Amino acid sequence: MLFSIISAIVTGYLLGSLPFAYIAGRFIKGVDIRQVGGGNMGTLNTLREIGLLPGLLVLLTDITKGAVAVLFAIWLGIPLVWVLATGFAAISGHVWSVFLKFKGGKGAAITLGVLLALLPAEMGICLGVIALFVIITSNVRLAVTIGLVLLPITIWQLNGSGVLITYSLALALFLLALSIPDIRKATTDSQQKKNLFFDRDYHFWQTRKKT
Repeated sequence: MLFSIISAIVTGYLLGSLPFAYIAGRFIKGVDIRQVGGGNMGTLNTLREIGLLPGLLVLLTDITKGAVAVLFAIWLGIPLVWVLATGFAAISGHVWSVFLKFKGGKGAAITLGVLLALLPAEMGICLGVIALFVIITSNVRLAVTIGLVLLPITIWQLNGSGVLITYSLALALFLLALSIPDIRKATTDSQQKKNLFFDRDYHFWQTRKKT
């Protein structure tokens, strides 16, 4: 059992460390995604700086690597607490990638993948809410935040697992902690303040609007 637990956590971390946004930037535009746009190595920055299709592929691969890490841990038959630890290891790998000197993205997409593997029905509802808010507001960060806030309530209604409610809350707080510098910047920068709820600079598919 110990070998299976270690294998799951190490595999989860390595999967999470795969820097698909960085790869997309290098291969498609020859740029370091960390040096353009908002500087984040994630889906949103890829959509805006590299293109719609590469951004969607990064979204899919980041979600997939989180889901695969959890599903692999479940397949190994390890206790739930270690499955949850594997999910967090995958998210940690994305945030602190071993392939990029322990630097990475903010972890939103891979977190959605981890939770989707654990709670497919509940996350299906929350992903629908996220998509709706993205379409209405063009504000991806706000939409993901609302979806993650809604998730514990959805789990309580459909599943009732206290462990998974706590886990989803912990992951939401972890992402919030990582986003504190961006939140501070948004609340002090007049340009970003006007986009705090409705993003007036980008369409919902994150192509910049013409001015």
